[in-house]
Amino acid sequence: MTKNSSFSVCPLASGSKGNSLFVSCNNSSILIDAGLSGVEIERRLSAVNIDPQSLTGIIITHEHSDHIKGAGVLSRRFNLPLYISQKTYQAAKSIGKIDDLYFFECGTPFKIDQIHVSPFSISHDAKDPAGLTMESNGYKIGIATDLGIATNLVKDHLKNSNILYLESNHDPDMLINGPYPWFLKQRIKGRTGHLSNMDAKILVSELKTDRLKHVILAHLSEENNCPKKAAKEVLKSLNASNIELHVAGPNQPGKVIKL
Repeated sequence: MTKNSSFSVCPLASGSKGNSLFVSCNNSSILIDAGLSGVEIERRLSAVNIDPQSLTGIIITHEHSDHIKGAGVLSRRFNLPLYISQKTYQAAKSIGKIDDLYFFECGTPFKIDQIHVSPFSISHDAKDPAGLTMESNGYKIGIATDLGIATNLVKDHLKNSNILYLESNHDPDMLINGPYPWFLKQRIKGRTGHLSNMDAKILVSELKTDRLKHVILAHLSEENNCPKKAAKEVLKSLNASNIELHVAGPNQPGKVIKL
């Protein structure tokens, strides 16, 4: 493939309050999840000089409310196709009626214009949760948040990415000593919960190649983590390389990263 057009990636929101990632390439501008209100997602797009009218689609990874809150509204407001698995759609009642609906299956790639999207199964307590890779023009973005363990399947899909958008949800000590009830701590720590900072560090160390240029840490818990702790832990795996480390936050969009 020729590298005549770049990818742009921008975390609009990341965390338990809401999640949305903007990805664009060529003439395609896609939201990965839409877990804020439609109005707030529009505001955050505008804050980084992205016209909401330029969106061409929304991909939903799973049905939890912090990933779907604004999806139906935005799809109807801007006539956007919604890409979602059938099981996830059946579980996501709040999305409402969607005119332009595309069902995907984990393990079966599909295309949105010139972007090749490969959804893959991840370990999370949802009906049919998906991670994603997106490829175009020789570039690859790997996206995996909301997973309790990084399986070999996850690693196989994410390998050779230029940008990794990965969960770094909690600091284990903060979680265990924090205010959450025990059952919730067990859920977060479990195989269908969320990756810790240490899990993220190990995963990055296994996925690090000369192709990797950016790592974005996502879905940090506000109660059981902090950006400094997450960054400090994952930096151990980068060994002063030229890979840039970013931390996505809940309250404002991050920087626009371009390849």
